[in-house]
Amino acid sequence: MNGRGASWGPWGLRLLALALALLLWFFVAVEEREGVAEKVLEAAITYSPPNGYVLLDPVQRARVRLRGRASRIRNLNPFVVDIFLEIPAAERSAYDLQILPENVIMPEGVEVVSIEPATIRVRLDREVTGMLPVRARLVGEPAAGAVAREVQVIPDKVLVSGPESRLRAVNNLVTTAVDLDGHALDFEETAAVLSPDPLIKVLQPAVVTVRVPMQPPAEQAR
Repeated sequence: MNGRGASWGPWGLRLLALALALLLWFFVAVEEREGVAEKVLEAAITYSPPNGYVLLDPVQRARVRLRGRASRIRNLNPFVVDIFLEIPAAERSAYDLQILPENVIMPEGVEVVSIEPATIRVRLDREVTGMLPVRARLVGEPAAGAVAREVQVIPDKVLVSGPESRLRAVNNLVTTAVDLDGHALDFEETAAVLSPDPLIKVLQPAVVTVRVPMQPPAEQAR
């Protein structure tokens, strides 16, 4: 019981505490001597519009200048810096929004120096739903001189949603290409419905059936 381990008991703990204190002091001193650096990052902007409204042509990114210890700034991943903006209830169709430091989502240990642009203009429109007709897009040449007759789209209308002003400007939607190459007889195939605007969403159905009746050359000669 009076061996080497016991003789090192209290003194060993004191030496260990002293060593830890010296190590901590060393790291703190290194951090205090480390310089401060800055970096400019392109941050993506995420918006939270009020219910029932859609944001028109929003600004997608802003330049954020950040400051911090050189090692933190040097190792800063640009993908962990984002901007979140909440748009107030829609009392009007356009707003000038300030981007403040508190809107920037970033790691600890860095601070925002500046944001460019500091103010952005946002436009809102009411989100509505409605039915739009669908037209089949035909490409290619039928086989053996056959001719495509009146094409049928089933269903011929689909449910869409989007900004009211954008929907008013759209008369119809089109499908993905239906290829006539090699066809001489009636055929049908499925095709996706395409939106002409990223803010206009095709709700249902997203896929339609396109029936293409073909007129053979012999019938054309009669």
